[in-house]
Amino acid sequence: MTAEQWLTRIFADRAPRRFGSGWLSGVLAIALGLLSVAAVLCLHFPQWLTMPELRARYPLPLVRAAIDSAILATLVLAGLSMLLRRRKVLGLAGLALAGLALALGAGGVAIADAPASRVHIGLDWFVLGTLTTAALFVPLERAFALRREQGPFRKGWLTDASYFFMSHALVQLMSLLVLVPATWAGQALAVAPVQAVVQALPLVVQFALIVLVADLAQYAVHRAFHAVPLLWRFHRVHHSVEQMDWLAGSRLHLVDVIVTRGLVLLPIVILGFDPIATYAYLGFVSLHAVFIHANFAPKTAWLERWIAMPRYHHWHHAIEPEATDKNFAVHLPMIDRWFGTHYMPHRQWPSGYGVSGLHLPDGYVRQFVSVFVPTKRHRSG
Repeated sequence: MTAEQWLTRIFADRAPRRFGSGWLSGVLAIALGLLSVAAVLCLHFPQWLTMPELRARYPLPLVRAAIDSAILATLVLAGLSMLLRRRKVLGLAGLALAGLALALGAGGVAIADAPASRVHIGLDWFVLGTLTTAALFVPLERAFALRREQGPFRKGWLTDASYFFMSHALVQLMSLLVLVPATWAGQALAVAPVQAVVQALPLVVQFALIVLVADLAQYAVHRAFHAVPLLWRFHRVHHSVEQMDWLAGSRLHLVDVIVTRGLVLLPIVILGFDPIATYAYLGFVSLHAVFIHANFAPKTAWLERWIAMPRYHHWHHAIEPEATDKNFAVHLPMIDRWFGTHYMPHRQWPSGYGVSGLHLPDGYVRQFVSVFVPTKRHRSG
């Protein structure tokens, strides 16, 4: 039995999940409770569990108040779930997590003056990322869902949540394997007069150029990951997703992440864009990459020609043979039109997602290892 099946067996029941049934309050209590425990642990062990770049910038009184407020909200939501729902397991789980956060000291934990650690994980980055991303996309998917029957806990959600956690927790490793090599190589290849011209441009123009340059690099790397069998072994992990939502975009093999991010960052460093424009792009791509995977069906046909919307990228993941190896760009559909790989039938959505004949095991570690097991490449998704 997988962890996902085990959790489903514990928490699932036949009671309704509509608003007012206690299901939503119970799920929110568990989510807030988990994040509260993680935040309290960050106060206990900041040298190991938080990013040094962010540690000194946190408004500590506000952080402590936010933790205490989250614990209080967890208690209220858990209690509400227990009142409304016949089966009390969701509410009890929320109460247990709130109790653990309180037992650990809640927002009042005294931060020890410990020496900085050379090794750390970004648990604080995970908490912030979860709060901001889930708060934006979960309501969006509920209000304007493409497939309303899917629900937030679709097949593979726990695996993708693990990827989401690892992508944030491994922030130091990502810096060492992506940022450091790309910065070193970019500075070595840089041409000073070209950088001077780029840096003289207005920030808005620089941002637009970064989107174009980064997406051209993304297109080339992405297409190579589909075309080269060795690279496809890693990229097939991403295409093993069979139900799309905001978490689905997180399912990326570590090698895929390192190679793609490094090669996309390289031309940005070479051209010497202003750090403000670069950070603006990094914020944009972080949200846009989630957005295009979302279970979200906006009616914006006029915009789809110019910027990638969920329908455009959903066709990249489509099970239909005619969609194979199409829509490689992440931001700008015109790049696929330039190179003859654009595919998006008028007002149609894919019938399903995934790779025909490919079924990877559930779980981050098992999928990480699965790339080293030879399989026939049926199609690239």
